[in-house]
Amino acid sequence: MTTQTVEYIRYRIPEDRSAEFLAAYTRAASRLAAAPQCVDYELARCEEDFEHYILRITWTSTKDHLEGFRRSELFPEFLAEIRPYIENIDEMRHYTPTAVRGRGSSVPTLYDWAGGEEGFSRLTSVFYDKVLKDDLLAPLFADMGPDHPAHVALWLGEVFGGPASYSLTQGGHGHMVAKHLGRNITEPQRRRWVNLIQDAADEAGLPTDAEFRSAFLAYIEWGTRLAVYFSGPDAKPPAEQPVPTWGWGSMPPYRG
Repeated sequence: MTTQTVEYIRYRIPEDRSAEFLAAYTRAASRLAAAPQCVDYELARCEEDFEHYILRITWTSTKDHLEGFRRSELFPEFLAEIRPYIENIDEMRHYTPTAVRGRGSSVPTLYDWAGGEEGFSRLTSVFYDKVLKDDLLAPLFADMGPDHPAHVALWLGEVFGGPASYSLTQGGHGHMVAKHLGRNITEPQRRRWVNLIQDAADEAGLPTDAEFRSAFLAYIEWGTRLAVYFSGPDAKPPAEQPVPTWGWGSMPPYRG
């Protein structure tokens, strides 16, 4: 398993060369975009001193960068574009990300957008009422305990950016996977589950905007397909993992 690394390249470019520098990196960026070792990249310009630039490149690993990209056919083409500016480099180093990371609140979490704890509690209450009345799904939940809807509400809340209540009270991803082992869930049952939870989301008053529902359904599809896999006869439970987290995907919330 490799660990992603972040390379920072700091430049000092005279103002009269800034246009050609940006044009060169615009061309060079196509080689980064084509490199399987490159996760993402961004060139930023200092607001206080226009001569300062920072290129941030996330690599799949330092080794992949040095022994993969730099030995690939893409690197000579990349280097040819940026070679005139090598003399303007102030720093070029690899950094390993630390555990100090997170997101601010400029974009609300899916959890908050859906109404928080109350919203997901309504959802699972409506949903499992439907499940127990459904001929296809009711047999799967015949031994469901009274706390099951509340536990699933905690799970979904944590997945969508809420507090880590499920992890603290029930366990991580492995605990949820264990609940599905040996159940032999069929594809028709999975699809019914997906359809019913969408109906429940409507009845429970969850947001109906395209951005929220597409992100919500993306997780439901992903999660239910994993549930089918881990319920099969040959499935091997994964090592203990944290509860997955789900965000907005390509489109942030629409605010008018």
